Amino acid sequence: MNQYWLIALVFAVIIVVSLAFYAGKLLKQLRVQKRAQQQDELRRQQALAKHDGKILASVKIIVRAMQEEQCDFSEGCWRLSVLLDSLKLSSELSQQFPAIFQQYEEIKHLSILGDRKNLDKKQRMKEDYQRMTSEAKLHDAIVADLGLLKQYVTERISALKASNSVT
Repeated sequence: MNQYWLIALVFAVIIVVSLAFYAGKLLKQLRVQKRAQQQDELRRQQALAKHDGKILASVKIIVRAMQEEQCDFSEGCWRLSVLLDSLKLSSELSQQFPAIFQQYEEIKHLSILGDRKNLDKKQRMKEDYQRMTSEAKLHDAIVADLGLLKQYVTERISALKASNSVT
């Protein structure tokens, strides 16, 4: 009977060693998979940061042009709203810069480019009046938002550069 126990014990040891080896192999695969996922996430975050960096650079140029009155507030607010909405790593900017987004909301239905040229003179003047009225009403608030936006963009660009130099 001792021989049967010895054979059973050998088989048990073989099974336990095999299971331990298999568990070790699975743990190694899991570590490799987690490392790959972390690297993928890092690459994704870097791509989003690169995208946002380009957008923020454009926003900075538009803000400067608006502050120097080289760009109409209506056109600038339109462009800024679209650009700020496309940022991947920022959210709720419409609440931080409400006047810019409000100006966009008030003029986004108005004709632009070729459509504007195709309007008759009376309709074009009516839309121009709507734009000018909206700009006049929101002028001071937009100027204030531009100052805040300039500061926000400068800080975000610095943060993106700092995070890129760390990685």
